[in-house]
Amino acid sequence: MAETKPSMRKPVFTKVEQLRPGTNGHTLTVKVVDSKIIKQKGRPDGSQPRQMRIAECLVGDETGMIVFTARNEQVDLMKAGTSVILRNAKIDMYKGSMRLAVDKWGRVEVTDAADFTVKEDNNLSLVEYELVNVVEE
Repeated sequence: MAETKPSMRKPVFTKVEQLRPGTNGHTLTVKVVDSKIIKQKGRPDGSQPRQMRIAECLVGDETGMIVFTARNEQVDLMKAGTSVILRNAKIDMYKGSMRLAVDKWGRVEVTDAADFTVKEDNNLSLVEYELVNVVEE
């Protein structure tokens, strides 16, 4: 009997407005609105083998915007005006607000220019969440 390899699932694309705190496994097509490096560690002369870079990028689609935290090689891909597909993205919480991130289990791919305009008046990273402990009796 020949074993059949399980077929790859088609990705289910999520819209920015559907993102919720503590969720992961999202696949989104977004446009980069803005990108700025917030942390850069490592020696400029290259004497340290690993250089760490972190950038905060404002990304969005036709439903809203969110801050995406790009790390190391991802920083180079996140240029303003670029359309990217974020695969297996997760929501991190930072100071009570949502941040989108792609870790080592996900991928950031530059894609063809998306044909939508970013809805800039719905920034999900500006919504503050509060952790509430529920005690069941």
